[in-house]
Amino acid sequence: MDWKSRKIAAVMEAALAEDKATSDVTTALTIDPALRASATILVREDCVICGLGVICAVFDAFSAMQTRSGHKGPGRYEVISHPEIFDGVRVRKGQTVAVIRHSAAAILSCERVILNLMQRMSGIATLTNDFVKQTRGTRAKVLDTRKTVPGLRLLDKYAVSCGGGQNHRLDLQDGIMLKQSHLALAGGVAAAVALAAKGRKPGQKIEVEVTNPDDIGAAIKAGADVLLLVGMSPKEVADVVETVRAEAPKVLLEVAEHLSLETAREYAETGVDFLSVGALTRSSVAVDLSMRITADVY
Repeated sequence: MDWKSRKIAAVMEAALAEDKATSDVTTALTIDPALRASATILVREDCVICGLGVICAVFDAFSAMQTRSGHKGPGRYEVISHPEIFDGVRVRKGQTVAVIRHSAAAILSCERVILNLMQRMSGIATLTNDFVKQTRGTRAKVLDTRKTVPGLRLLDKYAVSCGGGQNHRLDLQDGIMLKQSHLALAGGVAAAVALAAKGRKPGQKIEVEVTNPDDIGAAIKAGADVLLLVGMSPKEVADVVETVRAEAPKVLLEVAEHLSLETAREYAETGVDFLSVGALTRSSVAVDLSMRITADVY
């Protein structure tokens, strides 16, 4: 993740603007602008930590926003973390994941944005890692989807990768996926695949959503590269895997729907290549993090 990119800066500024961080009336009325402080970020539950880069990205965005508004920036800051603690590492309840030394006012004004983003990202990374552990020893790779919070997709998908999952499509330009609506409106499986094949970029795979044997056969015959198996039980998926491996071994197989931590292993053991898990970014529970702030003179 390029934490200094314009895209990330825009995300951070949007979050800070939403919280009106540069107009923090409570801090402005009660905190000496010259006061320096130390802030310790702690985890309140076992988790896979993710989003440490958010800390600097938020402070940099906050400083830029203050400068543009004609106010003096909060000055230098320092973020310290243990060498063994980085994005993707599993940590224990009570561990310190980072120590911040900065203007007390800046820390207070940015605290909630930093924690909100890190909590969500750590929750996604933790859930992803749980799915990855459930499928260990099989050929199935855990994929994410586009079921992300608008504006936070880069962070959501980065968190998936930190949890050991793989990113699927970043956006609608990134890959061809023919779903049931596309197939119906384009005139069927064969017609839709043929149209996609004509306009695709070199190396771009065509993925087709299938729900029954007829569509599977039509998609393979038309030249689909990936089949997205929807609405099928593990037994039905296993039968499809056996048939496709025999008839079209180069075609990749992906399962969607009905996937949970309880069912992931059973689906993975069917021999599919991918499990597409919308829950990673749609239903993850934010990890509980806290920030303890104390005055610091240095």
